[in-house]
Amino acid sequence: MPQLILFNKPFNVLSQFSGAVPEETLAHYLQAPGFYPAGRLDKDSEGLLLLTDCGETQQRISNPRHKLGKVYWSQVEGQVTEEALLRLRQGVNLKDGLTRPAGAERLTEPSIWGRSPPIRERKLIPTSWLALTLYEGRNRQVRRMTAAVGFPTLRLVRQRIGNWQLDDLLPGDYKTITLPARWWQ
Repeated sequence: MPQLILFNKPFNVLSQFSGAVPEETLAHYLQAPGFYPAGRLDKDSEGLLLLTDCGETQQRISNPRHKLGKVYWSQVEGQVTEEALLRLRQGVNLKDGLTRPAGAERLTEPSIWGRSPPIRERKLIPTSWLALTLYEGRNRQVRRMTAAVGFPTLRLVRQRIGNWQLDDLLPGDYKTITLPARWWQ
């Protein structure tokens, strides 16, 4: 039976087990021989990272063809407008082409952990939160999409992948679950 680790990746940690600074890798938090990340999460992003010991499970989770939605909470600079949300829902033209339409909703400020270091704040420019659901995984896609509609991302937390979500996991915490064989059918 395939196993899955749900890990709350802290800010400034790589989505890999090796690196020049061990405290900035998964190995500092997990002793998980035979497990590999199913997808990636940038060093400056936080939240849900899935790891598995099964290649087929890894492929099912990370390949956009299987349409597992990924939900991101993005704290952006400025008060996000309805026009910006509409553009995100329709797809945004980036340098590498038009994105697939995304789910995009305003979000009241979530009750989540603090970040160290905290985001930069400007006294005269407010921030707001939005929830984005993506069905593809381009490099730094959420950040590029929000910037393209005029609202740069200051903090990014992945909350959910498919049916798996962070729930009450704090940064650096994880839980392991066993999946039924061929769980996707």
